[in-house]
Amino acid sequence: MSKLSIMSEFWDFLKVRKKWWLMPIVIFLVLLGALIIFTEGSAVAPFIYTLF
Repeated sequence: MSKLSIMSEFWDFLKVRKKWWLMPIVIFLVLLGALIIFTEGSAVAPFIYTLF
């Protein structure tokens, strides 16, 4: 199963079930994951990990 099909299924789920409140949560989790991945090899990493 490709990533695009998962995204399209999630989008269809949001449209059909009217669960629009899930979208900000998903966006926040994706941005948080990207922040952790992109800063793991930099000098900023110790400061990011102290937040958690």
